[in-house]
Amino acid sequence: MTLKRLFAAAALLLTPALAFAHPGHGDNGLLAGISHPIGGLDHLLAMLAVGLWAAQQQGAARWALPCTFVGTMLLGGVLGFEGLSLPALESGIAASVLALGLAVALAVRPALSLAVGATALFALFHGVAHGLELPEMSSPWTYAGGFVVATAALHAAGYALVRVLPQAAAPLVRLAGAASAATGVWLLAG
Repeated sequence: MTLKRLFAAAALLLTPALAFAHPGHGDNGLLAGISHPIGGLDHLLAMLAVGLWAAQQQGAARWALPCTFVGTMLLGGVLGFEGLSLPALESGIAASVLALGLAVALAVRPALSLAVGATALFALFHGVAHGLELPEMSSPWTYAGGFVVATAALHAAGYALVRVLPQAAAPLVRLAGAASAATGVWLLAG
């Protein structure tokens, strides 16, 4: 799939959201769920990095990392819906941006259990944050469906970017990881 086709497919998938751009359309939380991971720089960078990092892996890690993130994030979202927070929630999210960015920048390939464990820990922080920010009057499950779809799309975009680019572009992917890690440092310092 070419990059042009990937962007066209993404635009086509997001087109129905334009119909809800006018007041009076009750989306019951779906659009809020979709916009949460996309609208926050910390969430956006971490979720793209999971896709980039998964594409740098071999074997089962290629699908295990994104699936682990989405599943654990949903679990964290449910915990957040119930009002459970994690200590140092924002710092944990910022640390995920730093660590996932470094993983991409260095193209590390740890043991699958270590990669899955780290991914699950980071996803838990993101999920709890999503759950705690459930908009008033929204259906938790519609909202969760939105943030799950957006997260999976961000993972897929990161993965596709690595797979579509020629091998000669690998340094650019690593540079993007380094920029994400630097943003994580900035978020932790702020």
